[in-house]
Formats: sequence, structure tokens, C-alpha cells
Amino acid sequence: MLPLRSALAYVALLSAILASLPGMTYLGAAAAGATVLLGWQDMRNVPRVVFVVALVMLVFALGYDPELIETASGNMTRLAGLMLAVMLLSNVLARTEDLQQISVSLFGGKPLARYLSLAFGTSLVSVPLNFGSVAVVGSLVGERIRRNGDSESTRNATRAVLRGFGVAPMFSPLSISVVLTLTLLPQVSLLSLLLLAVPFSVLMVLAGLHWREPEPLQSTERSVNRAGAGSWLRFGGLILAICVGVLWLSHRFGLSYAHAVALSCLASVLLYRILGWLKRENPPLASMANVSNELAIVGGSAFIGAVLSGVVLGQISGQPELPVWLWALLAAGVPWVFFSAGLAGMNPIIIATLIGGILGSLWPGAAQLGLAIAMVTGWGITAFGTPFAANALIMERLTGYRTRDASFRWSLALSLSGLCAASLLGFSLTLWLA
Repeated sequence: MLPLRSALAYVALLSAILASLPGMTYLGAAAAGATVLLGWQDMRNVPRVVFVVALVMLVFALGYDPELIETASGNMTRLAGLMLAVMLLSNVLARTEDLQQISVSLFGGKPLARYLSLAFGTSLVSVPLNFGSVAVVGSLVGERIRRNGDSESTRNATRAVLRGFGVAPMFSPLSISVVLTLTLLPQVSLLSLLLLAVPFSVLMVLAGLHWREPEPLQSTERSVNRAGAGSWLRFGGLILAICVGVLWLSHRFGLSYAHAVALSCLASVLLYRILGWLKRENPPLASMANVSNELAIVGGSAFIGAVLSGVVLGQISGQPELPVWLWALLAAGVPWVFFSAGLAGMNPIIIATLIGGILGSLWPGAAQLGLAIAMVTGWGITAFGTPFAANALIMERLTGYRTRDASFRWSLALSLSGLCAASLLGFSLTLWLA
């Protein structure tokens, strides 16, 4: 059964790459759905619920408007393919010596330097690894807890990893948040979004310094193997090459942003395999048998959001004439909608698809950047500030720290401060650009 599940996942990935061909989006959605059903026994409850709701949306669309299924299947296939391509890249990179050296070296230095190193390092590693970064760096935190016990140092390290990963959806060109936002808001350029999102992300990490525990001076770690410049240069060069590839594919060939990201990630995977063959190594093909949870959440959420947004848009006739200040208020509320939905356990993909799909088609074209920055910042704050976020659940499994403690006791004040700042930024941009 496992080989069949893996094969179907690869079919879904290939269908996403060939999504422009007739019937491929349906094939990709069907393959992703079959992978989920075959892995049903091993799945967690939340992905099961998401997938069941997606099936309900499928039945509803069949009776309401079958054309909605085409759009929803396309969304599901493209986002599932993007996620699988990034997971494949993560699987390859996780085995490299460079990544291991970089991860271990993040723990060196005094408490302040260690916190910043872990936070910014996790953010950087998250660009190509996504959730894999939490597993890689978080496992090192868990190892220290098992070896030395619970301490201010390990709690601050957990804070840093969660917050570092949380800001990645705001700026990472390979993240689902940025890809989905740019797909739904085509008038926003990647460069303009990053010029705002990167400084905001840095400020969020620095603001987190205020909400950490004081550590004793003896907690300074000296016996840490520092990663050499070569490791950082190779890893940073890979990220840069992927981003350049994405921009080149999207501009040179007119590919959608999601399609360009998936192709660029797969090209990197192929390059690593070729280098392995040249070294007379034959790394096994990564198994995709255990991706049912991720496919259910990402694919199911994309399908649900597409159907719901299609239904709502079908009820709206014409372009609403709203005053500029009201558009600005709507932008200010977007981060809070993401966070509130996250507290209720709703996946950000559903919220982003609804907000981007509905408001994006009605939003003043010149002011779409205000909506875009509100979406990615709200998504990022939700990623580290809510207990149902995937990274919080991974860290709970690795470290034993409860997700509610990590989200509410440790980071609630930071989350609320970030939401206020994100609202102000979205409001100001919309008011200025509209």
C-alpha cells in the first residue's frame, strides 16, 4: 500500500507540473484525493475533518454549479504540487552535511546571540525546507531537553524556532502564503511585497526579544561546532538560485508563480541527484507515502476556499463603489481574521483563498499591495501565535512544551502587537495607494 500511495503522490506532483494540459488538474486532484484516502488510517483528526469538508464541498458544487469544480480542482492540484515539490526538496536537503552543520551552529554564543541566531537561522532554513526547518532545528532543542532538562535556555530556544518559522510565511518566495497571495492578487509584484514584508519580519523577530525569559550567564554555550563559510555560501546560494529560477520562469515563459516555484524546486532536486550520481552515489528516490496529512490540509483547504469564494462571487454583481477609508478598514481587519480563524483551528489556506479570491477581485487595483501585506503578515503571526499551527504541534512533539503555553503564555503579547502593526501597515498602504 505504501508504494501505491507514494506513486499516486508523484502522479499528483506531475499533474501539477503539466497543469496547462487538458484534464491534468482533474487527474492531479483525483490522485491527491486517492493518496489521502489510502492513508486515512494513519491520519490525524484535523486533516480528516478538512478532507471530509472538501468532499462535502464537492457534492455541493455538483448540485450548485459544476463549473466550480474545475476552478477548485485547479487550485487543489497546483497547491498540492507546490507543497509536494517543496517537501521533496526538503527531503533532499535534510540529508546534506551543510544543513546539519548550520543547524548545530545556531546554538552557539550568549543568550541574546543564540536567540537571534536560532530565530533568523530558522527563518532562512524555512525558505527551502518549510516545516522541515522546524523538525531539523526543533529536534536539536529536544535533544538538549533530554540531555540537560527543561530550562530558560530551552524555552527561549523553542520561542526562537517558533517565531523564526512564523515570520517565514511573510517573506519566503517559496512559501504557500506568498505564492497564493501573488496568485490571487496578480497586480502585486514579488519585489514590492518583499520590500515591505522583509523589514516587518525582522522587526517581529527583534520585538520577540522583549518576550523571552532571562537566562543565567552560565547558559552560554561554547562547545559548538561552527558551520564554515562554505556551508552558508552553498546553502544561501541554493536559495538564491531557486528564487532567480522562479523569477526567470515566471517572466520569461509567463508561468504562474506557483508553477514556477514547483519547477524551480524540482530542478534543484534533480541537480542534487545528478551531483550524487557524479560522486558514484545512488540516493534512493524519496518516498511520498506519508504525505496524506499534508495533502488533506493543503489540497482540501484549497478546494474548500475555491468553492466558497466562487459561490460568493457569483452573488456579487458589478464593482462595489466603496469609499477609500472603508477599503483601508477592510485591509486592517484582514490580519485579525487570519488570527481568529487560526484560534478556531481553521487552516490559513482557506482564509487566504476566501479573502484573496473574493476581495482580490473587487479591491482597487492600485491598492492591492495593502491587501497583500495584510494577508502575509496575518498568516505569519497566525503561524507562531496559535496553538493549532503545524509548527507548534511539531515542536510540542519534539520538546514536550504544550502548544497552548507556546502560543498564549509565551507569545500572546507579541502576537497582539504584531497584529496591530500589521493592521496599521495594511490600512496605511491601502489609504495611500487607492
